[in-house]
Formats: sequence, C-alpha cells, structure tokens
Amino acid sequence: MQALWMVLGAFFFATMGVAVKYASASFNTFEIVFYRGLISIAFMAVVLRGRGMPLKTPVPFMHAWRTLVGGAALTAWFYAIAHLPLATAMTLNYMSGIWVAAFIIGGALLYGKAERQGPLLATVLLGFAGVVLTLRPTIDQNQLFAGLIGLLSGMSAALAYMQVTALGRVGEPVGRTVFYFAVGTTVTGAVGTLFAGFTPWAQISWTAAIWLIPIGVLASLGQWCMTRAYAHGHTLVVASLQYSGIVFASLYSLLLFGDRIPPSAWLGITLIVVSGVAATFLRERAIPDTPAEEH
Repeated sequence: MQALWMVLGAFFFATMGVAVKYASASFNTFEIVFYRGLISIAFMAVVLRGRGMPLKTPVPFMHAWRTLVGGAALTAWFYAIAHLPLATAMTLNYMSGIWVAAFIIGGALLYGKAERQGPLLATVLLGFAGVVLTLRPTIDQNQLFAGLIGLLSGMSAALAYMQVTALGRVGEPVGRTVFYFAVGTTVTGAVGTLFAGFTPWAQISWTAAIWLIPIGVLASLGQWCMTRAYAHGHTLVVASLQYSGIVFASLYSLLLFGDRIPPSAWLGITLIVVSGVAATFLRERAIPDTPAEEH
C-alpha cells in the first residue's frame, strides 16, 4: 500500500512538468529552478512548522552533496521539458534507473566481476536502444542538444537518489530532506541566473507567471510522496511504479500540447520502461535496496 505513494508522486511530477512547459514561455530554465525552490521553501516551512519538525540537521554535508547533484538533475530536466515533448523529457529523466545499472556494471568492471553482469548489461543496452528510437524524431526537429541534456538529467538523478537513500538510512526525516533540497534548488537557480539573467517583468505574461506557484507546490508534494514511498515501501515495487509518470506525461503531451509522437518513439519509450523495470529486478537480486529515481 505504501508503494502507491509513488504513483501519486509520479502524477505530481508529471503535472509539474505541464506547469514548467507553460512557464518556460516567459522564463529561462534557471529562473524556473529558482522560483521552484523559493516557493517550495515557503510551502515546506509551513508544513514543517505545523508538524513541529526542527530544521536543524545532523548531516549537513549529506544534504549539500544531494543538493549539488540533484540541482544539476533538476535544471537539466526543466531544460528538456521546455525544449522537448513532455513525454520524451519525462522518459529521458526516468533513465536514471538504467544509469544506476550502468554504474553497477562499471564497478563490476573495475573489480573484475563483469562476467556476472551479463543480464544487467543487456537491460542497459536495451534501454539505450530505446533512447535512440525515442530521440530520433527529435533529431529531425534539431532538438538533439535538448535530448542530450535530458539524458544528463537522468544520469544526475541517479547519483542524487543514491544520496536520498543514504539520508533515509541515517534517519533523516522526509520533510527535512525535501526542505533542504528546496533550499539547494533556490541557490542553484540564483547562481544560474547570474549568468543567464532575469527576464524583465514587463516581458512576462501573467499566464506564464501564474504557473510558478503550482511548480513549487507540486514539486514539494511529489518529493514528499516519492521519499515516503522509498522509505516505507518495497524498493522493487516502488521503483517499478514510478514509471507510471511516463504514462501521465504521455497523456498530457497528447491532450494538452498536441505533440505528435510517432510509432518509433512509442516503441523507444516502451523499451526504456521495460529495461528500467528489468534492471530494477536484477539490481534488487544483486544489491538489495539499490536506488532508482530522483526528481
């Protein structure tokens, strides 16, 4: 039952992607990251105050590392959402489970145990075949760079979720973990805007600006659900259910944005989902509680 929190979290993240896509009409990626963090700080501060949870943490450096890689993943993901069909951007971000499998294989190569990783290697190769099929339509639209950034978001998310798992194991509360990630994303966005700049308010439409609020709120709710699911649910079930976010994003792409997703892209998305679930099963057998996704 706890694993169903992941389905709810996936819905919140996919809906947040809709808000990001609308807001990107007036704001650059770093601005959206900044406002996402700022609104999440305010939202989570109210929640934590209501629950009587102190903000002081005994593991500040663990939060700092999670923020560094998680902030990079979030920024790359928001950029991909702004420049790719929502379903494609969501799928590339959910490649993080396959990246974790690739990291495991890399470690096995270093220790001379690669011969035991044949099935896991097959899932990784299947996942990357799915990437080729998924991105091929976007290459025709000169969106290759955005696709590569989307892949980077998945890789960074894999590293970030490893730290989320570590924070859970040392007993860090879910709410505090979400709060400090919001602080980190605010800093990440602020630093980025020093180079990219802020959009003058005269050039911003209110219809785009209003979407900043649900971005921050939905991000916090999604983070909370995802972290709770992994903290209390079975890792294997939770990691499989998180792919429901791709289903939600695909529906949004078709119904709200009129994205045309060709059969080859649908096949690629299917291959990524299948390989991601298979990789999760194989990782669970080899290394219990191996992480999967982070957003």
